[in-house]
Formats: sequence, structure tokens, C-alpha cells
Amino acid sequence: MADRDDFLAWVRTALYEAELALHNGNAGPRRALWSRKEPVSVLGAWRNAGGQQELDKLFTTLGKSFSECTSYVFDLQTYDVSGDMAYTVGLEHTSVSVDGEPRTYTLRATQVYRREEGEWKVAHRHGDTVPG
Repeated sequence: MADRDDFLAWVRTALYEAELALHNGNAGPRRALWSRKEPVSVLGAWRNAGGQQELDKLFTTLGKSFSECTSYVFDLQTYDVSGDMAYTVGLEHTSVSVDGEPRTYTLRATQVYRREEGEWKVAHRHGDTVPG
């Protein structure tokens, strides 16, 4: 159970803080938590990316688009850890300015993680809007 508990603590602290920073215009903490090993991918609600160069461009673009986050809540639905792999499934409830326009939305987000040199890194993200 220690692996699951440690992973959950990481999700609730480092991962949460990186997502909050991104929504306030700072993509650096998010990028730092992503793997530098291939394969990496994003099937995003707004944009997709595959590979390191595309991730860098995507995260830079998102950081420039987001500002003034007034609320970011990650409602974790389920997660698991199996050896050096893990996943999370949850709802992201966000109120933020996107390109200067206030927006509130909920995304369904599934992420896959790899433990690399003892640290969790994100390897894949799929996010889409919740049908209304």
C-alpha cells in the first residue's frame, strides 16, 4: 500500500501545484513533471501533442493562454499503481481566464505515469470536456 499512498500524496501535492501554476500562466512546473523519455503524448481538450518538441510547444502555448485562475479542483475518481506504472482518472473543475476571457469548465482527465529514477513522471494525458 505504500506505493499507492506515496503516489496519491504526489498527485495531491506536486501534480496539483503544477496544474495550478499552469492555469496561472506558468507552464514550467507542469513540464518538469512530464517524462523526457519517449513515448509521451497528449490528446487534449483543445490541442494534441506527440513527442518532446510538440509537448514543449503545447505547454508553452497553454501557459501563454491561461491566467488569473480563481479555482482549480481535481476530483480524483480512481487511480492505481502497478510497479513503475500508474494512472489517474478524474474531473478537473477550473475557473480561469483563457486568452483574457473568463471561463469555467470541467474536463474529464485520464493520465498515465511512469516511475523514472525513483520519481513519478507523466507520460500521457487524455482530456476532454464533459458533455453538457
